[in-house]
Amino acid sequence: MLLPREKHIVCLLGAVVLLAQWVNGQHCIWYGECGNSILIPEKKYNCNYTGPPKPLPEEGHELLLELCPNLAEGEDGVCCDTQQLKTLKGNIQIPLQYFSRCPACFFNFMTLFCELTCSPRQSEFLIATKFTPYSDNKTNVFEVSYYISQTFANAMYNACSDVQAPATNVKALNILCGKDASECTPNNWIQYMFDTSNGHVPFAIVPFFSDMPFVGMTPMNNKTFNCTEPLDDGSEPCSCQDCSRACGPTPVPPPIPQPWTILGLDAMTVIMWCSYIFFLLLFFGVVLGAWCYRRTTVTSEYGPILDSNQPLSLNGDGTEFLDEATCCETLGERFENALRVLFSSWGSLCVRQPLTVILASVVLVSACSAGLVYMRITTNPVELWSSPSSRARLEKDYFDQHFGPFFRTEQLIITTPWTESFDFSTITGDFITFSPILNISLLHQVLDLQTEIANLTAEYKGETVTLKDICVSPLAPYNENCIILSVLNYFQNSHEVLDHEDYNGFFVVTDYHSHFLYCVSSPTALDDTSKYHDPCMGTFGGPVFPLLALGGYEGTAYNNATALVITFPVNNYLNDTDKLGKALAWEKEFIKLVKNYDNPNLTVSFSSERSIEDEIERESNSDVNTIVISYIIMFVYISLALGHIQSCRTLLVDSKISLGIAGILIVLSSVACSLGIFSYIGIPLTLIVIEVIPFLVLAVGVDNIFIIVQTYQRDERMPEEELHQQIGRILGEVAPSMFLSSFSETVAFFLGALSSMPAVRTFSLFAGLAVFIDFLLQISCFVSLLGLDIRRQEANRVDILCCVKLPERQQAKSDGCLFQFFKKIYAPFVLKDWVRPLVVAIFVGMLSFSIAVVNKVEIGLEQTLSMPDDSYVLNYFGNLSEYLHTGPPVYFVIEDGHDYKTTEGQNSVCGGVGCNNNSLVQQIYSASLMSNYTRISNVPSSWLDDYFDWVKPQSSCCRYYNTTGAFCNASVVDKTCVHCRPMTASGKRRPNGTDFVHYLPMFLIDNPNIMCGKGGHAAYSTAVDLKENNTDVGATYFMSYHTILKTSSDYIDALKMARELTDNITQALEPQDKSYHVFAYSVFYVFYEQYLTIIYDTAFNLGMSLLAIFVVSAVLLGFELWSAVLMSLTIAMILINMFGVMWLWNISLNAVSLVNLVMSCGISVEFCSHIVRAFSVSTKSSKAERAEEALAHMGSSVFSGITLTKFGGILILALSKSQIFQIFYFRMYLAIVLLGAAHGLIFLPVLLSYAGPSVNKAKVMAAHNRVVGTERERLLY
Repeated sequence: MLLPREKHIVCLLGAVVLLAQWVNGQHCIWYGECGNSILIPEKKYNCNYTGPPKPLPEEGHELLLELCPNLAEGEDGVCCDTQQLKTLKGNIQIPLQYFSRCPACFFNFMTLFCELTCSPRQSEFLIATKFTPYSDNKTNVFEVSYYISQTFANAMYNACSDVQAPATNVKALNILCGKDASECTPNNWIQYMFDTSNGHVPFAIVPFFSDMPFVGMTPMNNKTFNCTEPLDDGSEPCSCQDCSRACGPTPVPPPIPQPWTILGLDAMTVIMWCSYIFFLLLFFGVVLGAWCYRRTTVTSEYGPILDSNQPLSLNGDGTEFLDEATCCETLGERFENALRVLFSSWGSLCVRQPLTVILASVVLVSACSAGLVYMRITTNPVELWSSPSSRARLEKDYFDQHFGPFFRTEQLIITTPWTESFDFSTITGDFITFSPILNISLLHQVLDLQTEIANLTAEYKGETVTLKDICVSPLAPYNENCIILSVLNYFQNSHEVLDHEDYNGFFVVTDYHSHFLYCVSSPTALDDTSKYHDPCMGTFGGPVFPLLALGGYEGTAYNNATALVITFPVNNYLNDTDKLGKALAWEKEFIKLVKNYDNPNLTVSFSSERSIEDEIERESNSDVNTIVISYIIMFVYISLALGHIQSCRTLLVDSKISLGIAGILIVLSSVACSLGIFSYIGIPLTLIVIEVIPFLVLAVGVDNIFIIVQTYQRDERMPEEELHQQIGRILGEVAPSMFLSSFSETVAFFLGALSSMPAVRTFSLFAGLAVFIDFLLQISCFVSLLGLDIRRQEANRVDILCCVKLPERQQAKSDGCLFQFFKKIYAPFVLKDWVRPLVVAIFVGMLSFSIAVVNKVEIGLEQTLSMPDDSYVLNYFGNLSEYLHTGPPVYFVIEDGHDYKTTEGQNSVCGGVGCNNNSLVQQIYSASLMSNYTRISNVPSSWLDDYFDWVKPQSSCCRYYNTTGAFCNASVVDKTCVHCRPMTASGKRRPNGTDFVHYLPMFLIDNPNIMCGKGGHAAYSTAVDLKENNTDVGATYFMSYHTILKTSSDYIDALKMARELTDNITQALEPQDKSYHVFAYSVFYVFYEQYLTIIYDTAFNLGMSLLAIFVVSAVLLGFELWSAVLMSLTIAMILINMFGVMWLWNISLNAVSLVNLVMSCGISVEFCSHIVRAFSVSTKSSKAERAEEALAHMGSSVFSGITLTKFGGILILALSKSQIFQIFYFRMYLAIVLLGAAHGLIFLPVLLSYAGPSVNKAKVMAAHNRVVGTERERLLY
């Protein structure tokens, strides 16, 4: 038990201790500023002072209230003077411009520095540990220790970790932590801010982190706010974009649709297998039943019809079934007869007046072909693949008109054959491995190449063009340096800076390794904190983000990059041909230089904006030889095959080389006429038209030539019949069939011109007209030439050398070998009772397979396929997919009409405090959280949010000269420069109305600097379209990036998801009674939009073609609807089987393959229409006999006219260097010919033998009346 005296002593000691603690907690460690810092001479040390806090004058109190309002309330004095507060305000300008987006973050951040600078309780958590003399009675504080609660540090970091820097699409901590935000922690962030090496701190501040009292110090642990909490002054919680915890659950993309399966197998495969098996059982059951039934009957369907009493016999007089012909049959026969009479009369006229007809044809062809002088060939990919009225094209035009066209890109991807990595030892003793491409020797070599390109010159119209004349310079005219996105820009594109090294005598403190590591972590840094204080910002005044300049690394391990990416953005020009010509001229020299660059240590792949167009043009020129050889083979075959050689002695007379050449010239003339006519109109050609249409017209035209010539060769002239009558009669028999096929194709092609795809529309127009002109020339000019050739042959004159006449000989008609083969061997075999069911089974099986895989055909056109095999661009495309870490930029455009001057209009767009949860910026941010689904990789750069930060009165950014009202940059020191807005409650709020527009032009011309990083000139000068003399805001854009896109499906998905996103944004903006909307724009959208509707376009084009073929066939076949149905069905089977071939042969569905599919529809008509019409007009007694007769008479002409003609020419296409030729022309053409021949010459006759229409009784009667009692009875009709 203590004595009373002892109690007094204890109490006294306790009081002393408490008093000492109180005195210690209330005194300062500094007050005022003294000498200049030896580290940063323009900044000063604080003066050592251990007395009590001092009250501030009125000016200082206003500053304290602005910067540290918590200290201004209820405190009689603070440990700082007015000058220290001004210094604090200047030092926190950059953090203020970024962190003030989130009030809680900025409050916590300011608490850290306000307590450090001015707190009256400094001595509780600050100790001055080093001093330097200043004057007789003052000393400088050279170093302090700052004791900070770990809880406070964590809370400050958590509130700021998600805050965005909109202009750079990155987090603010990327800029303010000295390293990548992913590597930033609460402690190393504060350590970096207090480190003298960061170039901003004039004296050392050593932070200690602890939640417990430490060596007699109480760590600073002031109140903090979570980013989800409002502040005491009424400031709202941080936005979702700047505070992930305010967002609620992370958005989850919808589940990927699972493939349709049945019992674990592909559903379409299972369904088609089951359907096919069911069909086989049913079909073979019916065939077997019919066979058994016929075995039990007395008279077979296929027995000879000899009884004249049978209604279909030609042995009667034809009147016994006169009354049985229906009205439709009679109408059909009359229409058929009218065509026969018309073409017979026309053919006779052409043979009687050959010179007149030929001369008229030449004049007509010449007049039409003269239009070729106006011919324009479109090689612009945008014009080729995008319709002027398409959504993507209209949006591109809108973007170009309001913001200027997207810049041109010249890019190199550089790798090295070196394989040995190397280690760098940091100042802390850690070893960091660097990839070979980052070896300083290679970097010097790359810099040499980059400098050579930057200094490259070109000639254009006598002027010298340099890179500076055409490049993108975002800070011009204040900074004329070009943007060069390269890691060498971290070293200011200087060999000297690259070689900077700080060696202290024992080890390397800093060199290019440390500078590289610093810059990839903080690309916007103006000082790398080294001895040389080298900046990371590029010479053009902007940052070079590592994901744009490096490739082949994982995560953020930039030191492991295996490729360097160098990009030279070049200005694009919308309507200025001279400036565009300069850019093209420079790009040509760029390509030439890099092509010829040879360095065994570097592997360079590259591409220029003009590269793809140049390579497509080179590809077309290089394939000319292949195409010419292909056509020569077809021409030679046609010239030789047309002649029917009776014997070796008559070879020179019987050959029809001259007639074959004339036929080919007619085909080419029809193509020239089509091109000329549309050139008159002003419709430009495309390479697809030039490459495909001659092939198509040759197939159609040659087939008709063979039909006319071979029909004549098998015909015998009747007694008393003259040549013009014979040829007229023959033309009357075959011309309706030719008219059927040609007119069907013409109508089908013209309907195909309804397509919205320019390539398909242009092809359809040119093809439809060329086919029809070819038909007109064949039934006129060719018939006249045929008459002349027959006279030459009958006069025993030698082919080509018509003046040479051989001795007279006895002419004897005989059928050709191919016709004999079809008539006596092939046709009877195909139509045997046991062969026909097998044919049906095989072709239905092919159809079932094709239907099962039709939905598995890939959509799109890989860029690599459009290039020649030896193109330098192929290497670039390969490296682009392998190394690049970001996709194309995407611009979210708000069209003119949105009201930015109201709070509601601002909240629906911005992403900061108070903005709507479904605002434009917020929705794009949410989409970026699901980048694998939405293909949006970054938060958008938001000019609106940066403008709000820039215009705040607390910031030094927005100032003007009070004498002139002109803008005053933050770096200008002038007493006449005043803040734009007052430091009042209303001044701190966002600008509305005229205020909003008044300061916006200043923001857009302000260059970012060390005092104001929010200037909008570099990032947003083209993002805002001001109108009405800068008094209102028109269209604006917000830029983000797509994720890495490698395949066509990636690009298609990116476009699709961007449109879904903008549709949601437009709905959220609620533009009531307004016509504007939000759209996404990226340079590739115009090329890939076609694939969003390619399935519809394919179905529409092919469906319209089939409908046209059906209608025309039904009419021209004499209103035989069922014949038209069977013909259309066969063509549809060919088209579906084409999809099966496309799947098997890896041919994707795109504009090129769609053109080929439309063409295959036309060529299929040639394979089918002649057979169907021959079946229709046949008067044989049974369907099988009629099918056999049709196949025998027309099969040989179709086979020799199309199949053999095309086969040799197609095989040559396989030798093409062009991948697009090999895949889309060789493979598809071969499939078209083989499938068309197989269906037309095998399946269709069998189908007609089973399901063909009954014989037209009126036609039988007409045929009987024409041939009965004449020598023609044994011939075709």
